[in-house]
Amino acid sequence: MSDFTVFPPAPAPVSDVLAHVTHRLAQTGILDADVDAEWLVGHVLELGRGAVQAAAIVGTALTDAQLAALASLVARRAAREPLQHITGLAAFRRLSLNVGPGVFVPRPETEGVAQFAIDALRAEASPAPIGIDLGTGSGAIALAMATEVPNARIFAAENSPEAFPWTRRNFDEVGAPNATLVFADLAVAFSELDGTVDVLISNPPYVPDDAIPRDPEVRNYDPAVALYGGPDGLDVVRVLSVTAQRLLRPGGVLIIEHGELQGRAIRELLTADGWRATATHPDLTMRDRATTALRP
Repeated sequence: MSDFTVFPPAPAPVSDVLAHVTHRLAQTGILDADVDAEWLVGHVLELGRGAVQAAAIVGTALTDAQLAALASLVARRAAREPLQHITGLAAFRRLSLNVGPGVFVPRPETEGVAQFAIDALRAEASPAPIGIDLGTGSGAIALAMATEVPNARIFAAENSPEAFPWTRRNFDEVGAPNATLVFADLAVAFSELDGTVDVLISNPPYVPDDAIPRDPEVRNYDPAVALYGGPDGLDVVRVLSVTAQRLLRPGGVLIIEHGELQGRAIRELLTADGWRATATHPDLTMRDRATTALRP
């Protein structure tokens, strides 16, 4: 259904419009429809969510042109196009990143995984620790490390021709002078840094090939190369284990994001490859989300 004649006539109060948009999106099964409604109204008004909430309180109204623009956006979201593709932006920790077709949209749970890398870099005695993000996608993890640990040297690799323009744009706009981006396969990237890296992190494709995601935003819009990791989802993790042993110094930290049921398999894989102190960590919903290990 794409009939938005239920919008009140202009000038339409923001509070009324938010209620209508929230109801429409909730009908399509979108969770937190009220949050998406605020983002969409804010995109039309060029306001942040907090300012939209304030606009609703003070009685700000939308014009006919703004209502028409909003109707188009709501129709796209109701068809389950990702909110971030519609607005062109994804929030990640302190950053606002450009995203769209061809690049994986960073998830809130990855913010916690990035924290492991940030904490490990901050704990290094070196005045300029080295961190690497392999398969960086939008650049979210690498740029978070670079901006939150400004004394670190951060290197990131991405090899998707579709994703890399988004990565390059984000690196250019964030402008972290301590961050280096290359177009390279993670198996061979950064050979010049072999044995010197303090922290290596990756959010690889880890969905098993036959485990088609239920959410249409993921199934229909996230690039398959960023989702699927072979029959058991661990093909890229196996490559990471070898690559990380090449890059990390003895005692260096490896951090891998993964699915909630993969912690044990990844610990066993890493232990068999000789890694020490393997441990799996839950996210804020208490689902296993990341496994860490130390290079022997």
